[in-house]
Amino acid sequence: MKPFIHEDFLLQSDAARQLYHEHAAKQPIIDYHCHLNPAYIADNHRFDNLGQIWLEGDHYKWRAMRTNGVDEKYCTGKDTSDWEKFEKWAETVPYTMRNPLYHWTHLELKSAFGVEKLLTPTTAREIYDQCTEKLRTPEYSARGLMKMFNVKVVCTTDDPVDSLEHHLSLKEEGFGIKVLPTWRPDKAMAVENAKEYRAYLEKLSEVSSVTISKFGDLIEALRIRHDFFASVGCKLSDHGIEEFYAEEYTEKEIETIFDKVYGGNELTGAEIRKFKSAMLHEGALMDWEKGWTQQFHYGAIRNNNTRLFNKLGPDTGFDSIGDFTVAKAMSRFFDKLDTDNKLAKTIIYNLNPRDNDMIATMIGNFQDGSVAGKIQFGSGWWFLDQKTGMEAQMNSLSNLGLLSRFVGMLTDSRSFLSYPRHEYFRRILCNLIGDDLEKGLLPASEMAFLGEMVENISYQNANKFFNF
Repeated sequence: MKPFIHEDFLLQSDAARQLYHEHAAKQPIIDYHCHLNPAYIADNHRFDNLGQIWLEGDHYKWRAMRTNGVDEKYCTGKDTSDWEKFEKWAETVPYTMRNPLYHWTHLELKSAFGVEKLLTPTTAREIYDQCTEKLRTPEYSARGLMKMFNVKVVCTTDDPVDSLEHHLSLKEEGFGIKVLPTWRPDKAMAVENAKEYRAYLEKLSEVSSVTISKFGDLIEALRIRHDFFASVGCKLSDHGIEEFYAEEYTEKEIETIFDKVYGGNELTGAEIRKFKSAMLHEGALMDWEKGWTQQFHYGAIRNNNTRLFNKLGPDTGFDSIGDFTVAKAMSRFFDKLDTDNKLAKTIIYNLNPRDNDMIATMIGNFQDGSVAGKIQFGSGWWFLDQKTGMEAQMNSLSNLGLLSRFVGMLTDSRSFLSYPRHEYFRRILCNLIGDDLEKGLLPASEMAFLGEMVENISYQNANKFFNF
């Protein structure tokens, strides 16, 4: 009997197997959006054990464990050992069948460690010890894992006030894998809490050497940091927003709103939306000027559980899919930029699958022939980063746009063991195309073109699009 994860996993036709093994599998990885800690790469961090590298910061696994009745101390507890946490995860894994975590878990064990056994309470100790032993060798350091998975480029996620010291040291050292920052200015437009916003402006003022007391100062400070990011190799921005903001506003209104929040006064909902609209627009202009690609991740309702947010903080597994109505605002936002011929290359990621067809048609409104696939429908993100979600995203893009120009997959992860998500995506992609070939929906005579198309989506499109 074949092991669960075998060479033809997810590949359900001869055509799919040919596309994957002859074209997709050999492509390098460009991970153009992730949340890896750049310090770990600069220091070539070594992980103590499998529990540490796998469970530390992984809110996907924490959500599943809580749902399975596991006490919080085994998820985020400070006084619980890595083995104890791992043991509870192993108890949970069998109950994750049909959840993508089941596939990811065993794909990572196979791809990274060569482990073919299923993770269960019975096999937990053996697998933990076997993988931990490997993690203590140089090949399994942070850099070692990146090389193992044939990673060529990694783009981390960084705040405008970040020093980028680790990116600079890696650049100076000449580390063979490009580790580039990504501009994520969410806090610069987070005016919901006046006190926290003022504290953030003080940090921005310090690192930019700009005294910030009015809106123009804020934009000047951000431009200085934007220039600095560019000097370190940044080519992308990213925005985590609930929805798109494209309210009408005047310069005077924005100046007044800034003065109000800077003075410590809370803003109204209407004022918040106008300010965010102005900030998104100003940021988009900076990106266009430098030829960057702007990314928009929208649609999450974050920190829903107040009690546990107060106890554990953000990014601990209490976010969910929102149901915002965004099409008109999204159109206005892009149209304003396009009218002035200042619309940068763009990737849009939705969290609610109901928006798939809307986005797939929206991106077609602003393609201008200057760049192939200038406006991109981003790969299945977060809760949609699974087989059904990826297939739905690619089907919408295929039906209403050009799948062939898609820039493909990313990990969006904090873990150095998440690179098999690229393999997972590529297998799903090849199976999707292979199924069409088997059914006669695509011509078998064009197998060479389809093989090249798979290679492009897996690697080449992103490499050209971002000019890495």
